[in-house]
Amino acid sequence: MTPLWAGLIAGFVATAILSMMQLMKQSMNLMPQLDMIGMISGMMGASRAIGWVVHFIVGTVIYGLAYAWVFAGLWPGSHWLNGAVLGAAGWLIAMLVMMPMAGNGVFGARLGAMAPVMALMMHLIFGAILGFVYGWIIA
Repeated sequence: MTPLWAGLIAGFVATAILSMMQLMKQSMNLMPQLDMIGMISGMMGASRAIGWVVHFIVGTVIYGLAYAWVFAGLWPGSHWLNGAVLGAAGWLIAMLVMMPMAGNGVFGARLGAMAPVMALMMHLIFGAILGFVYGWIIA
């Protein structure tokens, strides 16, 4: 399988797992103000269904291809770590660009002190899963 296809598949799997984590977080009422799907759909003025579609496109295509093109070779043999680096980079972009665009301030300041911490944990887990799955596919 080509690295690009491996990246797309790994991105989809990681996005699906992240989505399950988000749904569990919401069902347990953990940081309900940190609602990525709500932020995406709100910025677009669209329904939550469209927010989910965009979420999966970003996770599968943008993160999957970014991993395959840039991050897969950072530290050879350590795909989960390379993925975590990708997750950290995505988190930083989210905190500096997406959060302010959604009206939540830099680093989600309007959502409380734990918002950037929770977002970082989710991005690191997402990235590590993406990298692990990618490494498993291409092995």
